Amino acid sequence: MKRFLLFIVLPVVLLGWLSTCLYTVDFTEYAYVTRFGQPVGAFDGSTHAGLHVKGPWPVDSVWRVDRRLQSFDLPTTEALTRDPTSGTVDKTLAVDAYVSWRIPDNDSADRFLRSVATVPAANRILTPQLTGKLAAYVSGSSLDQLLSVATPAEADKRAEEFQKQLLTTELKDKVLREYGIELVTVRVRRLSYPEAVRTSIYERIRSERARKVAEYENQGRREANAILIKAEQERRKIEAETKAKKQTIEGLADVEADRLRNEAHSKDPEFYAFLQRLKSLQTMLADTRDVLLLSLNHDLFKLLKEPPKGKP
Repeated sequence: MKRFLLFIVLPVVLLGWLSTCLYTVDFTEYAYVTRFGQPVGAFDGSTHAGLHVKGPWPVDSVWRVDRRLQSFDLPTTEALTRDPTSGTVDKTLAVDAYVSWRIPDNDSADRFLRSVATVPAANRILTPQLTGKLAAYVSGSSLDQLLSVATPAEADKRAEEFQKQLLTTELKDKVLREYGIELVTVRVRRLSYPEAVRTSIYERIRSERARKVAEYENQGRREANAILIKAEQERRKIEAETKAKKQTIEGLADVEADRLRNEAHSKDPEFYAFLQRLKSLQTMLADTRDVLLLSLNHDLFKLLKEPPKGKP
């Protein structure tokens, strides 16, 4: 029995104890080595990932800190917004936001383990500091600033301004100096409204949409009027050009007709005079139903008695 313990059990126990001298460092973590509770060294997984050697337990111990980005949701914060006209409080707004943070380097990992130790503890420490600033930011803003419709560029600008107001340089330096935590970002996840103010909020949204609709309709009417005015101008221009062209063509036709008429008259003036008299007689007889009493010596009857002989 003693030989069994000496040659079998003891080597296995000794081998197991010596295996505690080996440890690995993952790429996603910091490995913090202590010797009898005193720090010996810290290893960043980005540069020292792999197998390492240390003193056996309980001489040396390894503490691990995640070096990846950590995120958690802040509790819903309700705060009164500000009325920009009167400077008084306006409506209650509930804001849900989230925070991202990380441990930036070995020195920060050392401070984190000494002061915080765990991720849940870090979240509990950061929550009251950030919710207070979040409530102050909402209280200093108007409801229109937080809820009005914005383009993607304007939304990004508001998000940056929101983060700038919450993550001040003073706060970031303090958290990094005391806890080894680097605050990366704070973003709004959702804006909601207590039941008591939802009706007024919806009315404001409807009013905003109605104003936009009125603007679009006015713009459409202005553009339609401009198109109609331009079309009317084009119509008048075309009519004027067509009328001028018509008058020019008619004038040229009248000139040509007069030339042809004069040319025909010059060939037989007596026959032309005969035709004109016949035309006058026709007009006189066609335009009245009265009985005409004319002397046979009237000039009109000379057409019947003495018709033109024409040129030989």
